[in-house]
Amino acid sequence: MYRTKPRYVLEQPDFFNMAVVGETELEPLALLSATMEIEALHGRDRSREHFKGPRTLDIDILLYGALILHSDDLILPHPGLNERAFALVPVLELDPELHNPADDSSLAGILALLPDQGIYLHAPTSL
Repeated sequence: MYRTKPRYVLEQPDFFNMAVVGETELEPLALLSATMEIEALHGRDRSREHFKGPRTLDIDILLYGALILHSDDLILPHPGLNERAFALVPVLELDPELHNPADDSSLAGILALLPDQGIYLHAPTSL
């Protein structure tokens, strides 16, 4: 898990970010619906929040294998992936050889070109 400084709306607390990899039988739009249900179960109410502001939980689908998708509800790979260290660092921890399927660019190479964005390994306090 990583602690990151906010990028777009600066007057808010730091974020906690992580990445997971998995397999699913869900098609991409069904997976998006499932992630939004999980967010809602954790108190997220999109109708009451400010764009890019604080939220209880935000689950992004960054990649779905090598699929490239452009729909009104979902774009894959995630359109912000190449500019967000808070997404690239944890994703590359899972697979340092990943490439963006949209242009076959190395995600590690993209990360190396980004300026410091204030992302730090989170060391939870012991109980």
